[in-house]
Amino acid sequence: MSAWEVIRFLLSAACTLAGLFVIITGVVGVFRFRYALSRMHAAALLDTLGMLLMLAGLMIALGFQVATLKMLVVILFLWLTSPVTSHLLARLEVTVNDELDRSMTVLDEDMVRREKEGD
Repeated sequence: MSAWEVIRFLLSAACTLAGLFVIITGVVGVFRFRYALSRMHAAALLDTLGMLLMLAGLMIALGFQVATLKMLVVILFLWLTSPVTSHLLARLEVTVNDELDRSMTVLDEDMVRREKEGD
């Protein structure tokens, strides 16, 4: 085993283990947090950062192949779509939830009022 293969293995293992840690903490956060916006934040981190690290670990382990390019496309797709969907779901929660004040501290009440009125 050459030095390059050992370094590649260690980088791949580090990325994969870091991704696994982010995914596990994200899943725990989804089940432990009480409020929808907090759960959404945990799920968004799980989706973007966790999958990025896991796929980066796989890409390093495989080397340069066609599958590596496909994984890169998946990473780009996740990084473009996940934040947008999380933001839209958070806006829906702010719009629909009339008891937002009870579940968390609302810093910008004017924004919540405008969002509910549809401005």
